[in-house]
Amino acid sequence: MTSLFATPDPDLEDQQVIGEIHETRASLADYLRAPERWNGLLRRTSTARAIQGSNTIEGYTISDEDAVAAVDDEPPLSADEETWLEIIAYRRVLTYVLNVATEPGFVIDEAVLRSMHFMLLDHDLSKTPGRYRTKEIFVRDDKRGVNVYAGPDGDLVPELMRSLSESLSTPTADDPLVRGAMAHLDLVMIHPFRDGNGRMARALQTMVLAQDQVVEPTFSSIEEWLGHNTQDYHDVLAATGRGSWNPGNGATLWAKFNLRAHHMQAQTMRRRFDEAEVQWRRIDELIADRRLNDRLGAALYDALIGLRVTRPSYVKLTELDERTATRDLVKAAESGLLEARGERRGRHYVAGEPLRRIQAGLRAERKPLADRYPTLMVEIRRALP
Repeated sequence: MTSLFATPDPDLEDQQVIGEIHETRASLADYLRAPERWNGLLRRTSTARAIQGSNTIEGYTISDEDAVAAVDDEPPLSADEETWLEIIAYRRVLTYVLNVATEPGFVIDEAVLRSMHFMLLDHDLSKTPGRYRTKEIFVRDDKRGVNVYAGPDGDLVPELMRSLSESLSTPTADDPLVRGAMAHLDLVMIHPFRDGNGRMARALQTMVLAQDQVVEPTFSSIEEWLGHNTQDYHDVLAATGRGSWNPGNGATLWAKFNLRAHHMQAQTMRRRFDEAEVQWRRIDELIADRRLNDRLGAALYDALIGLRVTRPSYVKLTELDERTATRDLVKAAESGLLEARGERRGRHYVAGEPLRRIQAGLRAERKPLADRYPTLMVEIRRALP
């Protein structure tokens, strides 16, 4: 079997961080077992942020509203056609990951990876979706105008992908967090496809985590965090790969980087769950005080977290007819909970002053996230070639 990157042994610090991540993930699972109204909305926005984050790294940037529109299967508000095709394709891949990988006995093999790649790029057959590359490939830094990584020869790709597939189907004692990180690293360094390798690697990592079945993969993914820390992500890949395919390079910094990302993202998700309880309690109070219908809660929650509310999105959330939906939104605006913007087809609603006060108060109370690896990025940049 052709060699892949060796999995580093977690040190005592890593083991402690892994324990804290699993503890937080278990607490999220406890939350999800309770039938809270906001669980579905958190699931929706978490999926949207994962799609947004992974595509941002590749230069396909969309607004928060368009990310949610992708999950809701609604048309975009502002994304151009090319970007939207990429977003919808990745939504399809992630939907596959979230719904299939959690099945008992599911195995990640070459057929699965090729199928995912086809889903990702079937809108552009010139990029040979689902097929391995046969020629050399480079990762280019367009800002500096230089190639920063050269993948292995095309002739090696089939054998390397067989090795990766075998490693993914072979049980090990490695923690799923580390196992997912190594799958991500191997695929992105093999760079087996002509395009879409970064998104494939990140989706694969989420897929490996989905097999762990501790908490829904929607809440385990670090794609959102990577999207917000793109330069750090590029730096650790550069420090690990050092310009070309060399699986003999150590992957310790990469593993620690991923554990740090998981720890940060888990804290962020826990905070969102805690805040959702407060947000919905306050929304219920506002609805009761203004004698509005309870079904407006979903729209008010979207507005409170910074999303634009449109009539189609509200219809999707509530399954109301358009006339009733319009009447609800107008009443919410008249009460001051929402504020109308735009005209006709461009009409949408944003948070009114009472909702903005709630969110401002929660933000003011937020404590900084704990960084268990405070010097890691300094070490990574010191290791850059």
